[in-house]
Amino acid sequence: MNITFGRLSLLLSALLGLIFSPGSALVSPAVSAATISRTTSAAPLPASLAWGWPLAGKPAVTRAFDPPEETWLSGHRGVDLAAPQGAAALAPTSGVVAFSGVVVNRAVLTIAVDNGLRLSFEPVLSPLKAGDTVVRGQQIGTVKGPTHCDGSATPSCLHWGVRDGDDYLNPLQFILDLRPSVLLSLVD
Repeated sequence: MNITFGRLSLLLSALLGLIFSPGSALVSPAVSAATISRTTSAAPLPASLAWGWPLAGKPAVTRAFDPPEETWLSGHRGVDLAAPQGAAALAPTSGVVAFSGVVVNRAVLTIAVDNGLRLSFEPVLSPLKAGDTVVRGQQIGTVKGPTHCDGSATPSCLHWGVRDGDDYLNPLQFILDLRPSVLLSLVD
């Protein structure tokens, strides 16, 4: 097998791109270096991924999004994030408070955002009232009161839900790239 230095360099660049670049494509050794650098760069994330976490840092997900097969069935219509009592709850994105009050025995805060989505947080005790404007990263309240996690291995958590009309969405899709990796061929 006769491999020239140029081809070896090209092949090594392609392999490193596969290893170190999320979303990169399988690259044939015959393609140009310009093509390799263009295809191994990760594309920018959608604007919807510009949200932040509703807690400081990157909290552990203690219970994942698990939507029911039918709207009337039980399921988990949001995510639970590990949060001690008294932790600051933060606005993941800008919006307007749509609801701030108690539902059953939990303090709930709901924020409406420009694209029609509604974000809910519980238990979040908040001084905000309906109509108040919030910006990304602003403290919107504190985790306070009974949580979904009471009695589990995680002593306290923040439940975060996102709804589009009657449809519940996985909140993590707005802060993490949950799109599947797809390997594309560069050979025509």
